[in-house]
Amino acid sequence: MQEPPQFETLHATVDGRIGRLTLNQPDKLNPLGTRPLAEIADAARWFDSTEASIVIVTGAGRAFSSGFDLREFADPAASPDLDDRAQADLGRLMAEAMEQMRALTIAAIKGPCIGGGLVLAGVCDLRIAADDTVFAIPEVDLGIPLAWGGIPRLVREIPPAIVRELVLTCRPFDAEEARSLGFVNRVVPRAELDEAVDELAESLSRKAPSVVRATKRQVNTALENVAPTTGAWADADQLGAAMRDPEARAAAREYLRGRTRA
Repeated sequence: MQEPPQFETLHATVDGRIGRLTLNQPDKLNPLGTRPLAEIADAARWFDSTEASIVIVTGAGRAFSSGFDLREFADPAASPDLDDRAQADLGRLMAEAMEQMRALTIAAIKGPCIGGGLVLAGVCDLRIAADDTVFAIPEVDLGIPLAWGGIPRLVREIPPAIVRELVLTCRPFDAEEARSLGFVNRVVPRAELDEAVDELAESLSRKAPSVVRATKRQVNTALENVAPTTGAWADADQLGAAMRDPEARAAAREYLRGRTRA
């Protein structure tokens, strides 16, 4: 087994058959900027070199993830090493790397789970949410489309009419609503989240890894037939266009000002 790689924005560890991927920018509510997206994809590939058959995905501190790093959206110079399209495509590459992992993934969701954070949770195979979780998809208010293959992945889990509503209105929804819609498997009190996820991971880790992997592949193949993500590469063009659109930039700045005032 390879040694765990050193990341700037997350921790990746393995103990026996159970791995953990923890977003680790708690003071910023674990945003998904250029660096975290690339590191999540790298971590997903690293887990494939280990004995992990289950990987728990969570965020340090009080949040799962505040989603796409709005500082990068409002300021293109925040990612000088990437052109617009390459930056916009990192989310798709992250989602595909997570989805293609051999290990079964369990999202342990708490606090804010926003935009791209919801996409990250959505590519996990199972989801347990704390009762303090607040979901939201604010991209349309920001003047950008929901990218990273987020729409087809949501349609796989949630009725299409509800997906339209949630994406277009950008309204927040809580863990119980997410459970009733079928997006999360279970809701538990915040104080019991870690124990509930650990128990599930331990139970699944005792099953034959080859059968767990085969089941994951079978479900993912069926889901791809229901709502394919093969066209998600084009999301980067749409997102990149929005990132060059003055009206979209103005919307992002206004959204950020509103959050600062709040």
